[in-house]
Amino acid sequence: MPLPGETPNTAEPGPDSGAAPKPRRSMSRTQKILFFATGWAIVLMPFLFWWNTWFGRHLSDSQLNQYLHDDKKPRHIQQALVQISERMGRGEAAVKQWYPDLVRLAGYQVEEVRNTDAWVMGQDTSGTGFHDTLLKMLDDSSPMVRGNAALSLVRFGDATGRPQIVALLEPVRITAPAFGQIVDADRAGTAIRQGGLVARLAVPDSKQPIDLRSPIAGRIKSVFGTGAWTGPSTEVAVIDPASEQVWEALRALYLIGQVDDLAAVRPYERELPDISSDVRRQAVETENAIQARAVKPSVNPSVRNP
Repeated sequence: MPLPGETPNTAEPGPDSGAAPKPRRSMSRTQKILFFATGWAIVLMPFLFWWNTWFGRHLSDSQLNQYLHDDKKPRHIQQALVQISERMGRGEAAVKQWYPDLVRLAGYQVEEVRNTDAWVMGQDTSGTGFHDTLLKMLDDSSPMVRGNAALSLVRFGDATGRPQIVALLEPVRITAPAFGQIVDADRAGTAIRQGGLVARLAVPDSKQPIDLRSPIAGRIKSVFGTGAWTGPSTEVAVIDPASEQVWEALRALYLIGQVDDLAAVRPYERELPDISSDVRRQAVETENAIQARAVKPSVNPSVRNP
């Protein structure tokens, strides 16, 4: 019994107090393994995803050959094409062993592969079959493949793809394939990647809506709102091309552009929020080069016009 003024002792009974200590629960071996495996998965999975999708990862010759023929993973084919381009840039003679594959892939079913392939073939103007293959790619169903083929042909001193290059400067108009109602749409002013969804069209008597996607990377200039009705071939959206695409087209027209192309060049000389200073500068330089050739047609005799 405590004396007056003393505080009662409320501490837990000690080991000698007669009360048995409460045992502490510990994880079982299986729980520890599961906990450790889960922690590693959280760390490892993002790394493995990055490792398998990063185009900069070096591929050995055998891996590169394997990736070029991996029809189940088109991104592997793209990765191999990018690394072939890098080896071409370093002047490696051994890279020529894959040149027949570059010609073969010009007709590949995946658009992104054909697009990359057209760009790679422009890195070596001595490649057997490259010139003729690029000329055929000017009739590709994809505007981006046609454009990249035309840009690569300029490296060969061939201006046959000039109309396709001018088209890279122009907005793309997306039309409805059938009568229907817009049930979902992105907003005007939104940046969009190539293949990105612009709007979704519900067609009567059809269970699934039709996705209307952008064939180019750029920015949505205008688009029908949700609830709007469309007819066949109705213009649903307009997409302005991305700055990178515009800049490459302007650089090519600097070499092969003609006076008739100035109507497509001049809009990019304006000081607008969506046009960078580099693009504006390139547009001005391109017009100056075109005007100079109009006065002196022999300014760039190395370029062969169709």
